[in-house]
Amino acid sequence: MPQIEQLAATYSSQIFWLLVFFGFTFFVVGRGMVPKVMDTVAQRDKQIADDLLAAERARKQADEEETAWRTRENANRAEAQGLIAAARARAASATEERLAAAQAVIDGKLAAAERAVAEARRSASAEIEDVAADAAHDIVSRLAGLTLDNAVVRSAVKENLVHG
Repeated sequence: MPQIEQLAATYSSQIFWLLVFFGFTFFVVGRGMVPKVMDTVAQRDKQIADDLLAAERARKQADEEETAWRTRENANRAEAQGLIAAARARAASATEERLAAAQAVIDGKLAAAERAVAEARRSASAEIEDVAADAAHDIVSRLAGLTLDNAVVRSAVKENLVHG
């Protein structure tokens, strides 16, 4: 076969050119392109690390700001609660004062009404005594035909009304 016979004659030249192209490819790709790719990968890794570090710093700063905000918010809430408690106390005091004033007015009216009732009771009692004394005086004078002193009749009626 002629192809196999040719192999020995062209074998060494094929190996030579194979080594030349592989060498050229090694130097072009291995020495020229790979370092550029590795630099790009290293820059990306560095950029990613820097971004992560910046994100961590931003997170810490946000946490600190949130803590400061919560502290301010709690202080504001406590101040508002204090204001509300003071307003409630003032309102309770004002209500208490109004109730005390109203109670004083009611007590005054009640005392006046009690005095009026007591006076009416005394007046009614005196009228009853007068009517009873007059009736007793008329009854004794008509039935018994006696004339009695008004003072004696009144004292007898009074004693009888008191002791029943």
